[in-house]
Amino acid sequence: MKKLNYIILFATALSLAACGNKTATDAALKEKKDKLGLLKKDQTKLTAEIAKLEADILAADPSAKTDNAKLVATAVIAPDNFSHYIDLQGKVDAVNISFITPRGGGGQVRELYIKKGDQVSKGQLILKLDDAIVKQSLVAAEQGLQTIKTQLAFAKNLYQKQQNLWAQNIGTEIQLITAKNNVESLENQLKSSQEQIKVTEEQLKFTSVYSNVSGVADDVNVRVGELFAGPGQIKIVNTNDLKITTQIPENYATRVVVGTPVQISLPDINKSLDLKINVVGKIIDPTSRSFYVEAKLPTDKTFRPNQIALVRVLDYEVKNAISIPVNILQSDDKGRFVLVAAKENGKLVARKKPVVVGEMYADKLEIKSGLQTGDTIITEGFQSLYDGQIITTETK
Repeated sequence: MKKLNYIILFATALSLAACGNKTATDAALKEKKDKLGLLKKDQTKLTAEIAKLEADILAADPSAKTDNAKLVATAVIAPDNFSHYIDLQGKVDAVNISFITPRGGGGQVRELYIKKGDQVSKGQLILKLDDAIVKQSLVAAEQGLQTIKTQLAFAKNLYQKQQNLWAQNIGTEIQLITAKNNVESLENQLKSSQEQIKVTEEQLKFTSVYSNVSGVADDVNVRVGELFAGPGQIKIVNTNDLKITTQIPENYATRVVVGTPVQISLPDINKSLDLKINVVGKIIDPTSRSFYVEAKLPTDKTFRPNQIALVRVLDYEVKNAISIPVNILQSDDKGRFVLVAAKENGKLVARKKPVVVGEMYADKLEIKSGLQTGDTIITEGFQSLYDGQIITTETK
């Protein structure tokens, strides 16, 4: 029993010792963190005091040595036009694409007059469908018409005789009315037969399929003996009337309108041109969250539908703007700033200039405020500079 008590006491002592060590470790860590914070504050204070002392020394003794001046590169700000573009990929597309279809119910192809790649003119005969049954129907309708004409002539002659007899009080009124009705009935049949012939003649025309546009036969997916019934079999593309199409993200919807300038580059044929957007879609695609735009292309034989186009849409432009290289923008707990070279007491010193930025494109950043024309910005060697540090642009 006594031995068991010793073991319990020993375990308790070990536990208390471990707790004590952890507490001591936490206290030591906190002490180090506090000390680091104080040192950083002292460093900031010392840096400011050094800068102030250097400035005071220069003010009192302009001939003071500046061997510790840091070498930098500078540039003088000059106003220039700032432009922001939306860089996209588009393609060349045809304005007029015609999918040739039969005007009737289609039919079996008897003759085909074009092949894929052929140049086709508007109104050109493309193919001929089987017309045997329609021709037979037309012949039958014409024969029926002639029969009705013969019957009508006989009925009119009979009616005329009945009128003559009735004028002489010969015959009955029923006979006269019957003869008249026969004439009117046959006249109606004649009109109906004539209309039927017109319909049959129109059906016969349906067997001849013509192109309704001029262009190139891009698809000819039918052969003699096959059934020509609908779209997707023959496609005619007008290659003389082309456009550039692309999709623009919806967040630019208020910036891109009809008339917006656009730069087009066709890398495969090494051509570039400046255009204006002439169509802006009003619907946002729910999948891509973008809207459709197009720009009309001038006539050029080297342009072909489905060519890849690099599209740069000008959505923002400022005349006489202040802009800087984007890499020289810095930030601290007070906000964004740029280091400039200022002449003070005959020496160059680095000074912070708080700035308000605007748009960014490529390596240029628009500055809304904080800099002005004539300011000298530090473009190289600015990474470790502090406000008030002596600098130089000359190598020793």
